[in-house]
This record gives sequence, structure tokens and C-alpha cells, in this order.
Amino acid sequence: MSCSDLEARLTEEYRPSVPHCGAMKGKGWFGLWKNSSELLSRDYMQCFEEQMSLVYDPDINEYRNLAGVETRVPNFGSTRAFSYKNPLKSDWCLGKLRAALEDMGYRDGDTMFGAPYDFRYAPPSPGQTSEVYSRYFKELMELVEAASERTRKKAVILGHSFGGMVALEFVRNTPPAWRSEHIERLVLVAPTLPGGFLEPVRNFASGTDILYVPATTPLATRAMWRSFESAIVNFPSPAVFGRLQAPLVVTRERNYSASAQDMERFLAAVGSGEAAEPFRRRAVPKMSSFAAPMVPMTYISGVGNRTPLRLVFWGDDFDAAPEAVAYGDGDGKINSISGLAFEKEMRRQPEQKKQFKSIKINKAQHSTIVTDDFALHRVIQEIVEANNQKIPS
Repeated sequence: MSCSDLEARLTEEYRPSVPHCGAMKGKGWFGLWKNSSELLSRDYMQCFEEQMSLVYDPDINEYRNLAGVETRVPNFGSTRAFSYKNPLKSDWCLGKLRAALEDMGYRDGDTMFGAPYDFRYAPPSPGQTSEVYSRYFKELMELVEAASERTRKKAVILGHSFGGMVALEFVRNTPPAWRSEHIERLVLVAPTLPGGFLEPVRNFASGTDILYVPATTPLATRAMWRSFESAIVNFPSPAVFGRLQAPLVVTRERNYSASAQDMERFLAAVGSGEAAEPFRRRAVPKMSSFAAPMVPMTYISGVGNRTPLRLVFWGDDFDAAPEAVAYGDGDGKINSISGLAFEKEMRRQPEQKKQFKSIKINKAQHSTIVTDDFALHRVIQEIVEANNQKIPS
């Protein structure tokens, strides 16, 4: 999710909370989310949180940057645009997949391309508006067209985790005739799905380390995280998790189910009642958006891992980690119940059923399904089969 870099430019409209946060005003583009170690060494942490934060505009029902902050995603088109900010895990962010494909003859910018995105925003379901993703989808269509023309082949589009949701929504937002002409196969690897999963609820309550910043805590960056549209987009869907007939969050005062009303109450309980409106207007409609992309599709998921299914905050202290967690099956993050609901919906639509494949990899975990050799091999197999190639022994 946090693999794309972000650059920022501060205009005269920007009003910093403290003077030194305006030091880059009028000095052009600079790396805002690129080398997280520099945030501390340059005493830029407070400024980083402020300039990364989004603002929800209820008049247009969209998110935007803070006034005076402009952002962009650099290196669009290159697979080297993805980089994990923790140097101890340099093969994350598709780095090991890229290296394996290069060993097979793929070349960056020639037969292999990257489409980094602004992970703070959530891709729109068909019918929703998004200024950020309207531009992104247009650029991605142009990239696919240029690549297809260059290679005289249709494109295999792959997305992992949040990138899987971005890839799915990209395809669903393109004209059907265009998909048929340009897309060979859509490969979704452990994607975040319309059915949602429990981890975003936990992250919203207590913070998350998805954004790796040395020497900080999830609680320290929680306010920034809560401002992102992506923080609320994958909450559990009532249509999927309501079947459990059990609460998702348990506290001394009350329990919270997957119903939209309960989740709005939960947002208020954790001190973020202002998130209820964008949750209701932006996130809830996505929860029932299961229209098939109508292209050949492979859905790859991990199973056989303990995956949080219920959180207990008995002391009503949402600043701390849950005091107890009940588990179900999944990839360690995404619950299997969500994946099964997605499969059911894809197979329920006859034209997609004929071109839908589901692959479950036992013990493959969410973050390492594209780094562990036993799982990565299966992912690569889908790519090369779509391109009528063979995997080297």
C-alpha cells in the first residue's frame, strides 16, 4: 500500500502550523514520502504529518490535500517506482517479483511497466467520482495502450493487496470494448476486496505501522492515517460479515457489528465522528460493488493463517492494542470470508464465471505472498501462462 513515492510542492496558500514547516514553500517539488529515515534526521515529522494529511470536502464528496499543498506520484510507468521504506525488507513492494521477471527476460519500460498511485485515496467504484483517480486511470489507459502497441500484445495487469483493488477498479472503470482490446488477463494477488476485512478497523482505532517511519509509534501517526480515504475504505461489509451474527468489536460499554450504523458509532467512540459522513458516502457504497470486470481474471489468495476476526477493547482504551483477539481463517490480514464472498459474486455472473480462476495457496501470508518462493512461483506462473511462456527450471 505504501510502496509508491509521493512528492509535494507548497504554494503561497499553505499556512504551516509551525514556521519551519513552510521552509520548502516556493522551492518546487520535493520528496514528501520517499526516504522515511530523513523525516527524523531533518526534524520534519510534524511537517510530514501535516502535509500528508487529507481533508474531506462534503460539498463535492471527495478528499483533497490541505490548502496550499500539491502532490504527485513520480516515476509513473516504471516498476522501480515502488520501494519499501524499511531497508530491512527491500524485497517487498514487488521487488522480488520484478527481479524474477527480469531474470526471465522482461525489461522495465519495454515489456514490464509500473503504475504507482497515491495510496491516501481510494479508487472509485463505477459511478463514483474521484479527481485523483480520474487522472490516474487516464494515464494508466494510455500506458497500457502504448505498451500493447509496442509489444503487439494485450497486457497482463497485476495488483497486490491495495494495488489489487486499484487494478480491479481501473479495469471496471474502463469501457468494455477497450478492455477486450487491451487486457489479456487481470491477476489479483491478495487484493483488498469490496467485502472488506477487520484489520482496517483495528488500524483506525489504534493506529498502524503500514507507513514505516523509524522511531515513531502507530499512535503518533494515527491522526494523519485517519485523514486518509484509504483508512476507511476496507471496513468489513455488513453483507459479508453480517452473516457471522457476532460482533466485530467488543467493549465494556457496547458491541459493534459490521452494520454501517454500528461502524459510524464506532468511529465516534474512537474519537473520529467526523469520519462518519465520508464513511457513509464514500466507503459504504463500495461494500456492495461486486460488478465483474468481464475480462479473464485470476484471484490468488493465501489461506490457513490465523487472521483477526473479532477485537476486544474491554477497557474502552482505543489508544492501546486490543486486549484480546479472536481469529478465523485468511492470509493473516484479509479474512477468508471476504474472499469467498468475492468468488461467489464473480461466479454468479455468467460471463465472468467462464473466465474466472481462483487459486488458494496454503500458508501464504498477505505481505509475503509475493516474496516467499513457494507462493511467488505460483504468481509468476499465472503471468507467464497468460503470455504463453514457460517458467525456467
